[in-house]
Amino acid sequence: MQKGKINVTTENIFPVIKKFLYSDHEIFLRELISNATDATEKLKALVRSGVSDIELGDLTIKVEVDKKAKTLKIIDRGIGMTAEEIEKYINQIAFSSAEEFVEKFKDVDNTNIIGHFGLGFYSSFMVAKNVELITKSYKKGPGTKAVKWECDGSPEYTIEDLKTRDRGTEIVLHIADDSVEFLEEDRVKGILDKYCKFLPVEIEFGEETTFEEIEGKKDKDGKPETKEVKKPRIINNTLPLWKKAPSDLKEEDYDNFYRELYPMQMEKPLFHIHLNVDYPFNLTGILYFPKVKKNIEVQRDKIQLFSNQVFITDNVENIVPEFLTLLHGVIDSPDIPLNVSRSYLQSDQNVKKISNHISKKVADKLSDLFKDDRKSFEEKWDDIKVFIVYGMLSDDKFYERTQKIVLLKNTEGKSFTTEEYSEHIKAAQTDKDNIKIVLYANDAESQYSYIEKAKERGYDVLLLDGVLDNHFVDMMERKLEKIRFVRVDAESIDKLIAKEDTQVSKLTEDQQKELQPIFEKDLDTQSFSVQFESLSETEDPVLITQPEFMRRMKDMQAMGGGGQMAFMGDMPDSYNVVINSNHPMVASMIDDKDDEHKTKIAKQLVDLAKISQGLLKGKDMSDFIKRSVDIIK
Repeated sequence: MQKGKINVTTENIFPVIKKFLYSDHEIFLRELISNATDATEKLKALVRSGVSDIELGDLTIKVEVDKKAKTLKIIDRGIGMTAEEIEKYINQIAFSSAEEFVEKFKDVDNTNIIGHFGLGFYSSFMVAKNVELITKSYKKGPGTKAVKWECDGSPEYTIEDLKTRDRGTEIVLHIADDSVEFLEEDRVKGILDKYCKFLPVEIEFGEETTFEEIEGKKDKDGKPETKEVKKPRIINNTLPLWKKAPSDLKEEDYDNFYRELYPMQMEKPLFHIHLNVDYPFNLTGILYFPKVKKNIEVQRDKIQLFSNQVFITDNVENIVPEFLTLLHGVIDSPDIPLNVSRSYLQSDQNVKKISNHISKKVADKLSDLFKDDRKSFEEKWDDIKVFIVYGMLSDDKFYERTQKIVLLKNTEGKSFTTEEYSEHIKAAQTDKDNIKIVLYANDAESQYSYIEKAKERGYDVLLLDGVLDNHFVDMMERKLEKIRFVRVDAESIDKLIAKEDTQVSKLTEDQQKELQPIFEKDLDTQSFSVQFESLSETEDPVLITQPEFMRRMKDMQAMGGGGQMAFMGDMPDSYNVVINSNHPMVASMIDDKDDEHKTKIAKQLVDLAKISQGLLKGKDMSDFIKRSVDIIK
């Protein structure tokens, strides 16, 4: 038996590994399985290239738990190691067997190397008090012996020759008392399902029960009889859908894979994109468009990032633009730089190129759907609108690629592109300054009366009730020339689209001044500002409107507008109480000598206007009902 000391730069690297290198201890199993896969893929590459003529045989990686012995084993039949290689790759942590192998066999096709053996192997000491490594190299010859390496978590190790041993590597973890959770079958299976679900080499763990037909036997109903059969449980799908050619797949295959990725997701995705790039970087994957609607936050972190089929993370904000995190699916690329623990993405040019490529592919897919089947695109619009608007707001290139397919839907359910809508409203909604006024509602029910008044004038009203539409309106005003968006309840309908002709007020300025304090009585003048306007007689006697600019600012602040708005404090609600000086009921108040009756009528008219905006509640609503009954009497 040989003893030695591991070549490390610190006195004891193991506490460092345990505390700092990996944020989550369960990752040790991913690293050890990845190493076993790495060793197996190396051997397959050597045989494929003719460097070795060894018989591959069964290459299944086996994971075994012995709760009584408190051990966890990972066994492979891969490339294995000699004593010299253990010295180099295990005892001298700084070396990377994967890097050297790639350099040595760089002309061998698809070596599929996924990691650095040394540090990945040492992650085992996060959960084990003692680790045995039993290995034998694939190389032939009398000098190739089986070797056992053992270490108890200090820099000291022992290494000895073994008489017999199959090709490959067996790692035995003697689980520490504070990590016995990793001896539970369900816990281990959960980790394997999470990180190893799509590794390219079969992974066997435990047994599963299935039912097989008994040949020649049938029950009384004529159905084949079955028997219960236990067989080894294979954890992973070695050839996931994103590794296959799109031409070989059907829509059903993509739907089934979506259910495999998200078994709890009830709804089918709307459509998908199959990524397959080999230059200037390697990238494969499948991205799905889910039904997003308004529930943005719930939809995040659904894209799974893999590196050569090894799961890395579902936090991909550093590799795809933020708006793309609303998509679901898989991205797999060996060209994404990871830090030493593979837990975090590192910034580099490839990441930016991949991000831009994915953004372009998404925009292209949307454009193709619009061009190929506009009717279907319109039917899906409500489900994908948030995603597209989010992209347009956050990425200028995405805006440029999708601006001609973004849809505007009016209150009657008809859809238009921005260009079509500009033509649709034509001169009818152009004000005296030749600016097109786009009227919109964000709540068709509560703004019903305002919408109807606009329609009576021959105006069209858009329905913009999405979670991002406040920002969308701002963006469209900046991007499009001579166009202004105004919510339908921002002004009286006569003022929304100002023309050259103006109404003449039936009340003099003195008469308006006489009535103003009566309408202001009991109003919170901090939030409500009374003003007289000469409107059409067909308009309501009193309107409640919200100034467009102040309302937008408040809405943006409520959504976390940040920047300057963060320093403005909470902005108060701001409403205009518009008194129609041409309405007969308002004009008749001048001749009313009963001050109590006049005050009651003013209060009633203001409350009616408040109801139209959903602003009358609690005691005010109760008082309004009682007053209404009195007036009817």
